[in-house]
This record gives sequence, C-alpha cells and structure tokens, in this order.
Amino acid sequence: MATVDDVRRQFRNPPPEGRPMMRWWWFGPSIARDEIDRELTAMAAAGLGGAEVAFVYPMGPVTAPFGSPELLELVGHAARRARSLGLRFDVTLGSGWSYGGPHVGIEYAARQLHWDRREIGAAAYDVPIVTAWPGDEFVAAFVGDGSLGAPSSYVEVPVRNGVIEVPAGGQPREVLIATSQVTGQNVKRAAAGAEGHTLDHYSAAAALEHIRSVAEPLLQAATPKLLGSVFCDSLEVYKGDWTPGIFEEFAKRRGYDLRPRLYELFADTGEWRQLRIDFGRTLSELYEDNFLKVFQQWAAGHGVPFRIQSYGEPPATMSSFRFADIFEGEGWGWTRIPETRWASSAAAIYGRSVVSAEVWTWVHSPSFRATPLDLQGEAHEHFLSGVNQLIGHGWPYSPTNGPGLGWIFYAAGALDDRNPWWPVATDLFASLHRLSWLLQQGTPVRPVKIYIPASDAYADTGADEPNNLYRVVRRLIPESIPRTVREAGLDYDLIDDDAIAVVDPADVPLIVVPEGTTTPPKTRRWLDAVVASGGQVVTDPTGYLPAAPITPPPGVGVVHRRLDDGDFYFVANTGPESRTLTFDRPMENWSTSDEPTLALTLRPYESAVLSPTTGTATTAPTEQVVGPVQGNWSVAFDHNIRPVTLPHRWEDDPELATYSGSATYEVELQLEHTDGKLFLDFGPGEPVAPDSEPYLPSNSYRALIIPPVGVAAEIYLNETPCGTLWAPPYRVDITQAAHSGANALRVVVHNTAANALSADQHLLEATATVTKEFGRRFDLQHVEHAADYLNSGLLAVPTIIRTS
Repeated sequence: MATVDDVRRQFRNPPPEGRPMMRWWWFGPSIARDEIDRELTAMAAAGLGGAEVAFVYPMGPVTAPFGSPELLELVGHAARRARSLGLRFDVTLGSGWSYGGPHVGIEYAARQLHWDRREIGAAAYDVPIVTAWPGDEFVAAFVGDGSLGAPSSYVEVPVRNGVIEVPAGGQPREVLIATSQVTGQNVKRAAAGAEGHTLDHYSAAAALEHIRSVAEPLLQAATPKLLGSVFCDSLEVYKGDWTPGIFEEFAKRRGYDLRPRLYELFADTGEWRQLRIDFGRTLSELYEDNFLKVFQQWAAGHGVPFRIQSYGEPPATMSSFRFADIFEGEGWGWTRIPETRWASSAAAIYGRSVVSAEVWTWVHSPSFRATPLDLQGEAHEHFLSGVNQLIGHGWPYSPTNGPGLGWIFYAAGALDDRNPWWPVATDLFASLHRLSWLLQQGTPVRPVKIYIPASDAYADTGADEPNNLYRVVRRLIPESIPRTVREAGLDYDLIDDDAIAVVDPADVPLIVVPEGTTTPPKTRRWLDAVVASGGQVVTDPTGYLPAAPITPPPGVGVVHRRLDDGDFYFVANTGPESRTLTFDRPMENWSTSDEPTLALTLRPYESAVLSPTTGTATTAPTEQVVGPVQGNWSVAFDHNIRPVTLPHRWEDDPELATYSGSATYEVELQLEHTDGKLFLDFGPGEPVAPDSEPYLPSNSYRALIIPPVGVAAEIYLNETPCGTLWAPPYRVDITQAAHSGANALRVVVHNTAANALSADQHLLEATATVTKEFGRRFDLQHVEHAADYLNSGLLAVPTIIRTS
C-alpha cells in the first residue's frame, strides 16, 4: 500500500516494475548469438521490460534442435545478455504447448476414456478384448436391459482371460465397453526435436519425467538467479479425462467407488449428474496435486516463481491458480468474462498484487497489420479486466539478413523493430508501463462477486467442450451479468467453492448466483452467512447494485483502486466515439496534470487516471480555431521530394501500394500571433463499422477508427521535436517551438509493414519448404488479406488551435 501523494509522484516516471514484456519466439530452433544480442538490445531500447522465450516450429534450417547442448548454451547466453541490459528473462518449460515431447512414452501420455456402445439380443456373448492401438487398456464393461439408449441402469460384466462374458438375458440389451486410450495428441507447434505425446497432467510421475528431461536442463542453462519466472502456456490437453489409478483416487477423495457406476459418465441414468460433478472435481484436484503443485514446488526449490495460464483442459478451477506463483490470463473483453478475468479474480482473492496476461494474440490479423493504436486499445481492455502486467504476443526471432520481411508467428502481431512505426514504440510502451505500474499499487475495489457454477459445469461438459471448465462456466453465466456490473461503473471478482474458504462473508456486499445454479452444502452455508452479515445474494444484479463513485457513459470502463489514504480510478474509452464523463466532486487528471475538473472528455480509445481532490474545479480552457495549415505541402520518400495535396493516402498511388516505411511531409507555417498555448490538431479520425473486416476472428482486436495519421507520426516545428502521434487525440503542443512569422513544419509519417507483407512471397515459400521437411505444424494467418483496408499517409489537413 502507498499514499496518494506517493503514487501520483511516481506515476509519470515509475520504477521498472510493470514494463511490458514480449514472448520471444525461437523458431526451429535456428538461433545465433549475434542476433540474440541485437534483438535484446532493441527490446531494451524500446522500453520493454524483458522477454519470455518460447520454442516453436521451424521457419528455416534447424541449427540447434530442442534440448541439444547447442540450444541450452544459447539459452544461457540470452539470459546473461538480458541481465546485462536490465531485462527480465523468462523461459517456457517446453516447446509449443501443452507440455510433452519425445520423453513422454505411453505410460506418461494424456489419456481419454473411450466408450463403445452396442445393442445386442437376449443370447449370451463372449467378446474378446482387443486393443486397437498401443497403450489401449480395457477398463470395464456393463450391460443393461433395453435398447436405443433406454436402459435405466447397468451392471458390470465379468471379464475372464481377456474375454468379456455377457450373460444371457430375457430381452434386447445394451452393452457399454470403456477403454482407456492415449489421446494421440502431440505437442502443438513443436520445435524440431520436441515432437511427441502431450503428457498426462493428472500424473505426478509424468510431471517429474518432464522436469527431469526438459524443465531442469532449461532452468540450469538459464541459471536460476537470472530467471524472472518459468512459464506454462495454455492448458489444451484435448479430451484428456482419464489417468491410471483414478479409481483409487476417486474413492479416497469422494468416499465411494467409481467403478460400479462408471457408466453414468456416459449414460444419463441413476444419479449421473452428481457422479459427473464428483468425477470432474476429482480431475481438477488431480491436476492441482500432480501437476501444479509439482511444478511450483520444484521451481520454488530453485528460488524461481512458477507462472501459468491455468484454465482450459484439464478442468482447472479458478482457485487452481492458488498453487502457482504468478497468475496469467489471456483474452480481452472488459464487459465479458475472458480468461483474463479468471486469473485476475484469483489474484485478488488469493493476495497476488501482480497478475499478467498474454496480450495481442491474433491482434489485427494478419501479422504486421497491428498499429500502435490497436496495441493500446487492447491493452486497455486487459487493464479493465484486472491485469497489471502485459506479456506481448509477441516478438518473432528473425535473422536480420533473411529474405523479405523475415519470420513471423502464425497467430499474433509481429511486434518488433521491423515495423515502420517503431520510432513511436518507446512512447507507446512507456504509456503502457505507467499504467501497468500504477495498477499494481494499492488494492482493487470490486464490490460485486459472481459465483462460478462449477458443479453445473462439471455436469454439463459435453463433446464440444470436454473438461474445459472455464468455457462451460462462461456459457452458464449470462453475459448480461458482468455487462450490467461493468457498465454501471463497478467491478467484480469471480468466486468459486474453494475461494469461499478465504473470503469473509462479511466482506461481500453483493454476490450474484446465476439462476438455477447448483451449490454444494458448504457453499450454501457460506451464502447464508453473507445474508446474515448484511449482504445480498441475487440471481440478477439489476436493481441491486450500489452507487458507483464514477458513473460512466456507454463504452467507458472504470477500474477503482484503494490506497492508504485515498483512491484513484483508471478510466478508458473502449470505442471509436468521444465520450464525456461528469463527476459529482472535483477530480484531478494525473494523465495530463490538469486542474481539478467536474467533467472529462475522452477521445476514442483514450484513457485517464483520476483521483478525487478537495480543490476547486476550474473552467476548461477556451479553444479557438486559428485555421487549417495552408501552404505548399511537399512529401519525400527516400529523398524523392514532390508536391502533394492533403489528404494524401499512399495506397491510392499504385507505386506506393506495397510501400512500407516512412515519408516526410513539409510546409511553411505562417503564424501571426503566438500568445496562449498553440496546438497542431489533425482531427478525430473516422469511425468504421465493426464488420468492416469480416475475415477477422472474434478474438482479433482492432481499433474501429481510420486515423488522420496513418499510422504514426513524429512532429517537428523549426526542427524542435514536439511529440509523436499514434492515438487520439491526434494533437501536439507546439507552443515552445513556435514563433511569429514563418515556421518550418515537418511531419514524419510511418505506416505498418502490412503493405510490404502483401507483396512478400518469401513467407509462403518458407512455409512450403519447412512444411515439406518437418510436416504441417502451422498455417499462416490471413496473409491473403495483408493489403485489405490499409490507410497510410497524412490523411487530414492539420489545424492550429489556440487555448487560453
């Protein structure tokens, strides 16, 4: 905790904590020392806080196969170089995702329970047990009277000498045969040398084998004292719902035998719903005990934090996070329940002050389409969802001397110094750093809790979402519940059956339990205690929400954090239209050092940090439009100077349609008076429809605006740097550089590398080559759309604004 004065003072120049990091993809691996040094130096120069190394599929000839001494030596070199540059260095404990590889034999591989249903007549049957694939294991067989899925109950069939002996019956019957099978899933996006089965996340022996074969060599290569954390990416162990020894574990944890009722996992008979709840809960506990705890305790033994994205398959609960050190989410959507909220709720409940998120996954697809405004807009969505440490997705390692644009990751922005807009990256990352650091101060104020219907999720997982507790929960909680809370200017935490053990019911003024939710007896007693303490338990928050300190207009999100002696608020406009907030008491705007105010207008995708003050609100300065910047504009591409008329869009010129780079616009600016404050304003930009790029997947973020400067600019007046432009408001202060009479205005505009990508055949050729050699491990994302909807250049005539 800290005081308001402490936080306000440090906000403009915060300590290094909270700087955005980048996931650093090492393709192949095909890595060289000199390029490692160059890219880490570029990260540091841009104001990034560090890199998380991820080992993925080849993009060229492999020089250091995964796990080889050559690769481990390069990992150590990168860790030492990062430390010398003041960067944090993290390592993913495996290649691709989920954990696995050639060391994972059948005994350690992920398994699923497979069911074979057959209708038979009244005669007896002897069915030999046949294993179709190596590792298949017979589990049990059952028979029930009736057909067409009609039996109301089943009994186990005896097995002798490898034969299932189905006795004779008096009517048509149905036989169910359960087999444990290796899922067959291999590591996704694996590097060369890392191919193999995904491991069984319910098996401590499998976890320890992965530590011995992969994690320990990587950690020792990097040197534990040089590591910021070791990392586990997404849990995507598809259909993995079985493990050897589960009958014993189930009986120990649930107090009754699973085997005679196993058929209830498949057939809706008997007390099937409760059994599936108990089975799902057992899988969650086995994941916690035999994977999470094993890796966290191993990492702790080396003094290194264990960071994980703990959601997906296996069925991690929200509270499963508590067995890790750093909680991480992904996904944006501040009025919804993204994975980010799963992590930030756990962090708030279990006392973690820092919660990270994988940010910019699939951002404005394809790679190189993302603008600084896209990155800022999506980052704000994560901040509004409780995140305060960004892990950018990401930075592709790419040899400097490679052909074309080089290497990219298939499902992310290519967020490195190949982007023409990189000259403004320092300002972008500095802005995000300030906000990340700020949101790590104090504690979150989230007066609403939303109960996670885990029991119903365990019971309702189906073929489309097997064992993915998070996804089923998100479906069971109506979207209107989080949206109502957030649009009211309030915030919430998710809470589950484990979390109630550490949350005092007296500290819960309002909890929303979705209608029809099943609650275990212990949870019902806790909910009763909430009511006894003066809180409310409702099925819909409408009409029950307390008054918010700030009531936002549509599209504006609010984060409230409490310090020792006061509060501050992060507010962000998440849409393409300007929005105005009004306050019932004066607010200081830390983002602009404005005087106390009772109103604030946020331009599209703009944010601010507010704090209540006892000062007297002042009147906003009066603005006067002096007029547009007239004169004979010129533009220079690589010293080729020519006259130009604004607006000027590069894509309208066939010779520039595939140009990615910079251009310098110049004009003589005449100023009669320089009293007051002078601003150069390029306008608000033009909103676009959400469906203007219909090929984009729903998780591909883009700012819905065509900027007046496409896509970023540096402004110089009389050779004095006045600022950079890459997000609304597209306005810079030119007061100190201006003088009466003739002024030399220079606007250096940078676009994206998407124009060049649209003409780059190298990526397609490289993909075809590595696919032929290593098999299909990825598909490039939407590269055929690289040239769609591009707007580069100086797209508006700037205006001079005077304030007084």
